[in-house]
Amino acid sequence: MKAQTKSRLLYTVSKKKKGWGWREIERERGRGRFEDRRGRLKDLLGRGRGRRGWWAIAARPGVWCPNTGGANLPHPARSGPSGGLHHRHSSEGRAHKGSPAPDGMEGEGGGAEASAPHGSDPSSTITVQVKFGGRAIAIPVPPDSTVSELKSLLQPLTNVLPRGQKLICKGKVLADAMTLNSLQISEGSKIMLIASQGVHQGDGPITNNASANLKRNVNVRQTPRTTSVTIEKSRSERWGVTGIVALSECQLKVIPEDVWACGLHARVLDVSNNFIEEVPAKISSLTSISKLFLNGNNLSDDSISWESISCLKSLTILNLSQNHLTILPSVLGTLTSLVQLHVVNNKLTVLPDDIGHLNQLQVLKAASNRIHSVPLSIGNCSSLIEVDLSSNFLNYLPETFGSLANLKSLYLRNNALQSLPATLFKMCMQLSTLDLHGTQITNDILRQLEGWEAFDERRRLKHQKQLDFRVGDPGGFDEGADKDNGHS
Repeated sequence: MKAQTKSRLLYTVSKKKKGWGWREIERERGRGRFEDRRGRLKDLLGRGRGRRGWWAIAARPGVWCPNTGGANLPHPARSGPSGGLHHRHSSEGRAHKGSPAPDGMEGEGGGAEASAPHGSDPSSTITVQVKFGGRAIAIPVPPDSTVSELKSLLQPLTNVLPRGQKLICKGKVLADAMTLNSLQISEGSKIMLIASQGVHQGDGPITNNASANLKRNVNVRQTPRTTSVTIEKSRSERWGVTGIVALSECQLKVIPEDVWACGLHARVLDVSNNFIEEVPAKISSLTSISKLFLNGNNLSDDSISWESISCLKSLTILNLSQNHLTILPSVLGTLTSLVQLHVVNNKLTVLPDDIGHLNQLQVLKAASNRIHSVPLSIGNCSSLIEVDLSSNFLNYLPETFGSLANLKSLYLRNNALQSLPATLFKMCMQLSTLDLHGTQITNDILRQLEGWEAFDERRRLKHQKQLDFRVGDPGGFDEGADKDNGHS
């Protein structure tokens, strides 16, 4: 305690020698730099400095003087004739007269703490409890500190940069420019810290289980400024931790080699919107992958190792849209865990018969191709909920479409269709969205199909719900087909 008080006084004197005015030193005091009390000054200066040396220092502005009841004495140059200290010797005389020698320290001031001008003590602090990462952090701060200054104190303790910190007290978000006093934050107040994702330094936010990181950060702060410690994980390490290999829109022509090193850790591979021309056999090493995004590349039929993709038994989403595919191989049917298949905007002419093995498939999107027929096995995809075959060359749909009992949405816009399966409305009891615009099927033809009334009631009810909750297009009701042949 003595060493701390001595260092603070020496700090004050050194700043004075460097040309700092008392105003600058008082400002430093107000930030909690000096917390001198009567007892500390007694221990430091009451022994060995002599009577005169103690009172000379005690009479300086910003230092407690016992004759003033614990108040700070003003600067001699700023003191008026009405009171205060006119010169150092007068202060000494009053000190000698009004209080005993420094060794006794029994003056009128008692044991009161130093008080700042205007009736407040800038050197006093309050302790607030900041909750973050499952732990409570006790932070001593001056009550006139701003929220921004509090965030700066929290940065080395939490590894969260100030701009990524959101402080909440009593249900209100604390603004950076506000002071703790104005926010009525006092001793023992509880504040919650919420960190924005990605706005942190080093190894990320320090949580309850990261005490080791806290100790390491403290050691880093104590090292010389010339020594910098940078901790940054490589992208392969991040992939291994998150399981997400995100390489979308990276101007890639090939899939990087370090992707295959992820092995069992990779769950998602996204290399969409690049210039990739080949999917090599090494992709089979990603046996735990569940989502594969290859859309928006330059893939052709021969550039994909389908045999290796067939080894991905956990695959649930496969996106091959916006490539140059003309055919889907039969091995596609071995991906029995597939839930979504996207092959929009390719050059496909048919769908493979083996698609019927995908009994867990819920979403099939194959719009904007050149498909002229759909296999009968489509009826075995009993889990299908949404089918989009818009903008193709379809002349008819197989009657097995009526077996899709879970089908809710069917998009067939811009095809050459002249009729629908007779059992579509009767058997697909959940169908509520049907788009036949741009085909030869009109509303009059639809009304002749069995089950039309129930279908019409379902879609009108859905439209009314969208209006009630303001979801989707607020326009008028869409009949789903053109009124007359070729006219909407």
